[in-house]
Amino acid sequence: MLKEKFDLGRISEAVSKAFKPKAAPLIGLDISSSAVKLVEMSLGGKGRLRLERYAIEPLPKDAVVDGNVANLEEVVEAVKRGWKKLGTRVKAVAMALPSAAVITKKIAVPAGLREQELETQVESEANQYIPFALDEVSLDFQIIGPVVDNPEEVEVLIAASRKEKIEDRVAVAEASGLKALIMDIDSFAAQHAFELIESQLVNAGVDQTVALVDVGASIMTVNVLRNRQSLYMREQPFGGDQLTQEIQRAFSLSADEAEAAKKNGGLPQNYERDVLNPFMEMLALEVTRALQFFFTSTQFNEVDYIVLAGGCSTLPGLDGVVGKRAQVQTRVANPFESIDKSDRVKGHQLSLDAPALMVACGLAMRRLET
Repeated sequence: MLKEKFDLGRISEAVSKAFKPKAAPLIGLDISSSAVKLVEMSLGGKGRLRLERYAIEPLPKDAVVDGNVANLEEVVEAVKRGWKKLGTRVKAVAMALPSAAVITKKIAVPAGLREQELETQVESEANQYIPFALDEVSLDFQIIGPVVDNPEEVEVLIAASRKEKIEDRVAVAEASGLKALIMDIDSFAAQHAFELIESQLVNAGVDQTVALVDVGASIMTVNVLRNRQSLYMREQPFGGDQLTQEIQRAFSLSADEAEAAKKNGGLPQNYERDVLNPFMEMLALEVTRALQFFFTSTQFNEVDYIVLAGGCSTLPGLDGVVGKRAQVQTRVANPFESIDKSDRVKGHQLSLDAPALMVACGLAMRRLET
């Protein structure tokens, strides 16, 4: 079934409630361009979420390129090492495709359609928007809710990707001795994890417009949310790799040496002044540019919060630099801040790693209700 379509969470409410107490454990497995990230969560007493364990395993350069698995063997070895570090017996995983590999489209259809009627309608609509034959793609859909000002129609989200994109990730799981049960989209998974951050905002985030900015190794994704709905999404080619390249140029280091120095320190005293601070200013400029695109593309003209995620977001003082330039309250994402943690999780290290775990966290939540 997994290879035939996505799993965007379509399941009847009755079935969900009936099986919720017995939901089998699931590991969120996020394969990015720089690392493999695994998160395992559980549902404890009084329905509280609990982080059981997590692991981050770096990937060799070019093992994953533009979201595609370029070196299966290296990615599999990284997943195996990460799973071993977890110290778990759980082998079921939820995975995600990069947003760029997925075509999404919202459509309106008559309310009250039966499942088969809805599937027929979705396939008919998909033919208009997908530049591939339907037998070459994995297709799924999810009902979002009633169309505003038109209760006779519902809004439906269609997601489609080339089957080979999904099969590549399934192959990684299988070669690692794991079983892929769910295939999501990375931006959707991060948005799911953001629900754990809402409680940290004014009025629990209700009626607040929030820009979730994920700065990865090579791509910055801006997803503007309001009341758990995405208003706008944009990807820009900017990320931590540019800081690594600046370190290389400034201090005559190899790519590996620069990456290690960026993470572990030990750079000359002028690093902050000449390299780090200009990079953070450039990142802040990219964020404000993305927000300007949002303002000119929608009826909105301001955001209430910026939430920074991804590996770059933990750069010391970055939240202040972004907040000052954008003139918006800015914070670093930590979806685990308000949930329980097992004794095996080290609090200080988690605070450093949490912003990079948004996708893996959202994937791990797929069988849990918050």
